Parts: sequence; structure tokens; C-alpha cells
Amino acid sequence: VDDAFINPFAGGDREAIDALELQLKESIGLQMIADVPLGAFLSGGIDSSTVVALMQAQSSRPVKTFTIGFQEEGYNEAEYSRAVAKHLRTEHTELYVTPDEARSVIPQLPTLYDEPFSDSSQIPTFLVSQMARQHVTVALSGDGGDELFGGYNRYFLMRKIWRYVSRLPPEMRHAIVSAIDAIPPRAWNLVYGGIAKVLPRNLRSVQLGDKVHKLAEILECADPEAIYYGLISHWKQPADVVMGAREPKTIMTHSRDSEGIPDIEQFMMYLDAISYLPDDVLVKVDRAAMGVGLETRVPFLDYRVVELAWRLPLSMKIRNGQGKWILRQVLNRYVPKALTDRPKMGFGVPIDSWLRGPLREWAEALLEEGRLRREGFFHPQPIRQKWMEHLSGQRNWQYHLWDILMFQAWLEKEQAH
Repeated sequence: VDDAFINPFAGGDREAIDALELQLKESIGLQMIADVPLGAFLSGGIDSSTVVALMQAQSSRPVKTFTIGFQEEGYNEAEYSRAVAKHLRTEHTELYVTPDEARSVIPQLPTLYDEPFSDSSQIPTFLVSQMARQHVTVALSGDGGDELFGGYNRYFLMRKIWRYVSRLPPEMRHAIVSAIDAIPPRAWNLVYGGIAKVLPRNLRSVQLGDKVHKLAEILECADPEAIYYGLISHWKQPADVVMGAREPKTIMTHSRDSEGIPDIEQFMMYLDAISYLPDDVLVKVDRAAMGVGLETRVPFLDYRVVELAWRLPLSMKIRNGQGKWILRQVLNRYVPKALTDRPKMGFGVPIDSWLRGPLREWAEALLEEGRLRREGFFHPQPIRQKWMEHLSGQRNWQYHLWDILMFQAWLEKEQAH
């Protein structure tokens, strides 16, 4: 990171786009060397589409690409990946997964990850790996693109949010928070649902109510670093839920000054690159894939790509309120902008509705108050409160609850041995 600021990229936009295209092409070309069948995950987003486009540009035969789809609205990217695959003329395989098939993965998770691991996108990641393994032994992925090129929404929203928040006097912030909290997320969703269909696509939002309540939490923050820490945290006060807990000092609690990074956006990208990427994203993909005997490769994390990305100015990553500007320019040389230019989607499953429906009995057994008390790891009260609020539809606490459920499922497996 220090070297990047000492030796920044000196060229203009065109030179930077050319340099990134060349470096990515070289990295991907090296990662395509294999004496076994090879393919790639394709979600239809910027990162995976760029990897596949540059693979196909160097391949004499159609690249094998894989995606899974869901019937649930808001969770299905298959139509986008199909359009990209058709344009690039890849050998595309897609599988529409039923909720029962997806849920059947859950009992395998404690064994697959061998630790309490609670990123619920582990489920579709396992399913797409399982499908890909039927055709190939190695798959390239687009992981790392968000952290290197400013892809997460929080990167380009942060400055705008803080500009408004910092102008408000504390009393006004508190009044706005109280007003937001007085209206449950379900009510926000109902009102929004009535007008969403007439809004432009880029203004449509899934689960607006919870996002509005997340905004209320942001209004309470004292500085941009506190906003970032709040955005990436589920349980805001771990000691309130974990018995005898005291959160240790980590790299996540360092100040921006101590790391010598001038921009809050680059500071967030740096922290994500040394924490969220290796401890969540790469663990998730590697263990899901190796669980079915599939090797995954990550061309964005070639050290030369990483070095170039960090030497680029922030304006080449985040521009006009949109992330991954330079990566989009590379991709636009291979795929029409209309096929990939859309709001970012997560790679997830509808855990929120499953917990209220088919997973309710399983979750209730793991979250039972007496059980939590006997096991001695968690304070039952805050967990039970969130569970009740979730079941009633008052709030969507899927991520908070999934954290606890994955620990409980892992613990149950350990106790059975």
C-alpha cells in the first residue's frame, strides 16, 4: 500500500485501461494453464464477466461457464449470465435450484466448513461448485474485483452519506433516528411496494425498510470510520450476546491515520482486502469447491494485478457515483454495456423467508432458550427477541440469526462426536 502511494500510476484514462486489460489478460492466461477440464463461474456481473470475456478472447474453443438460478425474485442472476454467455459464445450451463435443493445443503455446512461460518451465500456457492464439478476440475472466479476496484456500495456512498450526516446537529440526528425507528421496516416496505413498479430500475430496492433502519444507525456515528465499522457489523455490541465476551483490538479498529491512507474509500477497500476477502469470501469459495473436489483460481489476486490496482487513483475506480469504473471500461471492449450495467446484486438465498417457513422448526430447536442457557455461550434474551421480531415480520434479522444458527449447528455436530 505504501509503495502504491509513493509510486502512483502516471498515465491517463486510456493508458490505465490498456494497462489493466493487458495485466488481467496475462493473469487469466496463466491461470488457464491446466491439464484437466477448466471453466469459470459466471454471474453476469462485472467481475465474473470480465474474467470470462478475457478467457474467451484467449481460447480457441468455447469456455465452459456455470451459473445457478433461483425462482425467487431478487435472488436470480441466471438471466443476466445467460445473456453474457450468449454474447461471448461460451458453453454455458445453468441450473435452476428449488428451495428444497438449496435447503438440503444446510446440514452439510458444519462439516464442509469445519468451523462456525455464517455467510449464507455459502449455500449457492456450494451448489454452483457442485454443478461445475460435473463438467470441469478447475474453475476461475471473479473474486477480489470489488475490493480492488471499489465495487461495494458502501465505497461510493460513504462520502455522500458523511457529507450530509456531518452537517446535521446532534439533536436533529437524534430526532430523525427516533422518527425512523417509530415506523417498522414492514410499513416502509408496504408503502414502497406500492410505488416501486413506477420507479426507474436503478431506484428499486429490495427490503427498503431494513435499509432505512440501517440509515438510522449511520446517523448515530461520529466519523466515517465508525460508519464503515457499523455497516460491516451484524451484532453491534458482541458482549451483549456472547457470555463473558470482550471484543479484542484488531486491524478493523485501527484508525485511518495509523495506516497512512488518505481517502476513506481506499481505507475501506484496504480493510476489506485484508479481512473480508481472505476471511470470508475466499474461505467460502475454497471450502465449498474443495468439498466437491473442484479447484478454484482467482486471477484478480495475481500480485501484479493487485499492485496495479493500488497504484491507480481513486477516480479511476469510483466515478460518477459508480464503482469499478476502470474495470467496466475493460469489459465494455468485449461485452455491450447494456448487458452488465445494472445495480449490484449479492449472491444469496432467501434465508429471511426460509426462517419464517420451512427452516422455522430447525432454527427454533437451535435457538431454544433453555438450550442456549445450558450450553453457556450466548445470552438468550437478545437472540430470542430478534427471533420473535423476525418471525412476526416486524424486522428482517436474517444475518444476525444466521450467525448464531451456524455456531449452534457446528456446536451440535461437535457434541455428537
